Amino acid sequence: MMNLTYKKLVRNMALLAGMAVAGQGCKQGFLDVTPDNIATVELAFNSQNEAEKYLFTCYSYLPEDGEVQSNPAFMGADELWMEFPTVRISSYVWNIGRGNQNKANPYVDLWGTTTSLYRAIRDCNVFLENIQNFSRVPDLGIDLRNRWIGEAQFLKAYYHYLLLRQYGPIVIVDKNLPIDAPISEMRVARRPVDEAVNYISNLLDTAVTRLPERITNNATEMGRINKPIALAVKAKLLVMAASPLFNGNPDYSHFKNRDGLALFNPAFDATKWKKAAEACKAAITAAEGIGTKLYKWPVSAEFDITDTTRIQMGLRGAVSEPLNGEVIWPLTNSTTFNLQAFSMAHTDPAQSTNTGSIAVMAPTLKMVGMFYSKNGVPLNEDKTLSFTNPGELRTAVTAEKYNLIEGYRTARINFDREPRFYSSLGFDGGVWYMSNSPSNSDNNTWTVQTKKGQYGSGLQIPVTGYYPKKLVNRKFIWQASNAIFVENYAWPSIRLADLYLLYAEALNEEQGPVAEVHTYIDKVRERAGLKSVTESWTNFSANPAKPSTKEGMREIIRQERTIELAFEGHRFWDIRRWKEAGMQLNGNIQGWDTNQSDINLYYKTVTFFSQRFVVPRDYFWPISEADMRVNQQLVQNPGW
Repeated sequence: MMNLTYKKLVRNMALLAGMAVAGQGCKQGFLDVTPDNIATVELAFNSQNEAEKYLFTCYSYLPEDGEVQSNPAFMGADELWMEFPTVRISSYVWNIGRGNQNKANPYVDLWGTTTSLYRAIRDCNVFLENIQNFSRVPDLGIDLRNRWIGEAQFLKAYYHYLLLRQYGPIVIVDKNLPIDAPISEMRVARRPVDEAVNYISNLLDTAVTRLPERITNNATEMGRINKPIALAVKAKLLVMAASPLFNGNPDYSHFKNRDGLALFNPAFDATKWKKAAEACKAAITAAEGIGTKLYKWPVSAEFDITDTTRIQMGLRGAVSEPLNGEVIWPLTNSTTFNLQAFSMAHTDPAQSTNTGSIAVMAPTLKMVGMFYSKNGVPLNEDKTLSFTNPGELRTAVTAEKYNLIEGYRTARINFDREPRFYSSLGFDGGVWYMSNSPSNSDNNTWTVQTKKGQYGSGLQIPVTGYYPKKLVNRKFIWQASNAIFVENYAWPSIRLADLYLLYAEALNEEQGPVAEVHTYIDKVRERAGLKSVTESWTNFSANPAKPSTKEGMREIIRQERTIELAFEGHRFWDIRRWKEAGMQLNGNIQGWDTNQSDINLYYKTVTFFSQRFVVPRDYFWPISEADMRVNQQLVQNPGW
């Protein structure tokens, strides 16, 4: 069983079956790949029931990517910001976005502390060694045994992938060392990036042959691994490996092990993009083969809403609607209560001082400008609309009432925007439709008014004046007595739109902007209520030839990913693999002056922080000094 209510049980199983992780002889900062408690391991594989508990231990290390206080990708880039000092939320992972990473005690250290993924890999190895031994677990049938082997192989590969993404060259732990192995054998060196990629890719290929096509019982097995999930992770791995940070990066040409082994191949390899494109297409085929498709809000008499709102609800639902048909991998260990509580606006005037939820996650003005105009092109390219003065005041008219409050004055940048802008962002003067709409329709529904003294500002509003609306499920309700109702959903770690855009990116890098590149970008745009790339750029862009070149299409694809996957934790990793973080994360975090009641003062740009990203140092995490002291075979990442 692996579902939303099962998280605590899984963690408990980690304490029982995972004694092999935390037993005697384990030093902090030590890459320990030997099992500690043999007696516990022996008991764990005496029966199917006990063995399954151990498998759940292997699952228990999956990161809680839907938890803003543990996932650095939410607050670590330039998408979301908070007020400092923080309110009701830990600033621990935010230290990465604020440039406070260090090597003495690294933030979100997955290498050598009690949260080490090497512990997870070791547990996977223990499980595989025992479950592949047919003399163990005598009551376990061959088909289920085969499936469990595939799940553990996937998890082992995935944990290596997460380490590779975060640290670059890693130690590969294919099997555990004997308990009596000498200390010298435990001090293992890092392996070249290409070797690690091949190892992870091959392990995923092996796992795929054993995994089921689909999960048939969501009540008991939602979140368990199937073939589409494994193929999707392989696609993400190979796209990352083909990207500029890992593929022919001259910044790491002198990065070597102590024995002189080069850890990065300085030569660009174009075939990596071909392999990445093939992997993306295979993952898409597998996902679509079991009915996965881009989520659209159904036409139903239950909801009396216009097409404008229906498009937006489909876009919101692709993230926050439980069990929607677009999500390939729902991370069921991550409930989203905190994420929603930190994102929701005070939309109900009767509950303006409700303390059950305080929105602190604030989309930056930079991200606000990333979304297209209503014509489907970047704001600085639209030849029919001007956004040169984003804070200029304008009054919403009747034709705009499903996006903005009719007759309300707000900033020019909030007008004439694409559906993903209105589905993703809440803002002063914006409409925020929910299932408990007071009118039972999208006419006269909930709205946001956040200038000081207005009902939406009674408690606290995000520091920039914007809310990440897309992260909040439609059933969130402000209740009496400072209570709230929150509909949890499993965090969508991978959804189909992500794969479509990865495939378009890989294919464009391999072949240029061929027809199939357009096909998969346009699938995402069509769901968002936009015309095709060709039609939009031809009719509205000051640079109509942009989609006809590889370089122009690359820029379009990267902005499409930024928009479609906004606030979902993808940009943090995308701008790193694109090798753009040095440009994107050296700038000002800005928003409106939300302490003002006067509209002319409210819509003045304020700088809250100046980010600093050191190149190439900050592209990868440092290995802690403790690990470096214990294992003299390790070399530190450049710059640290």
